[in-house]
Amino acid sequence: MFEGPFRESIIRRAQDRSLVEINIHNLRDWAKGRHKTVDDKPYGGGVGMVLMVEPLYKALTELKRKTKKAKRKTILLDPGGKVFNQEKARGFAQLDHLILIAGHYETVDHRVREHLIDEEISIGDYVLTGGELPAMVIVDAVVRLIPGVLAKVEATQFESFSGLTENLFSQKTVPSKASGLLEYPQYTRPEDFKGWKVPETLLSGNHKKIEGWKKSASIERTRQNRPDLLK
Repeated sequence: MFEGPFRESIIRRAQDRSLVEINIHNLRDWAKGRHKTVDDKPYGGGVGMVLMVEPLYKALTELKRKTKKAKRKTILLDPGGKVFNQEKARGFAQLDHLILIAGHYETVDHRVREHLIDEEISIGDYVLTGGELPAMVIVDAVVRLIPGVLAKVEATQFESFSGLTENLFSQKTVPSKASGLLEYPQYTRPEDFKGWKVPETLLSGNHKKIEGWKKSASIERTRQNRPDLLK
């Protein structure tokens, strides 16, 4: 599941340039028995199977021993975790080592949450068949923030949820206390397609007017799609 997304585009180039190292591990490598079982029935009954604590403990112990990193976090991907956002992505991008546990089956043995992880993360208020896709989402969001991955540093500064908003009363760029406004709409050629025209201000060449339009459009887009961010 992971090989396709991690071998394409920006993520592949980041690995080729040794800006990031991504390793995929099979939990069954740390399981016991002929069938390498990693799950079992829940105590007390219930629907579904539960990932066992022992193989996860062994896996994490070995991975941490092999990579002695000062700044490291172990994250469990689970719909019951804190919701992932751009602020989290920026924090993760500052780490030396990030371990992502892709939850599967019904859930994981709760002792994993109690003793083996630093944080529990969800990518949204919905349930997927496993934590593999959320892990891919987090890797993508984090890798693009690593210095040198994107050609222009501005690409990650002035975008939706960047945490940087332009002060509406000055030309200064200041950190936002909230998660930032949504990015303003952007256009390219042709100027007129089926009567759908690019806003005249963007064609004017007047940089002051264009900046003013961008600020206003950013606020309006945020008001329409994410009014909670304006609070």
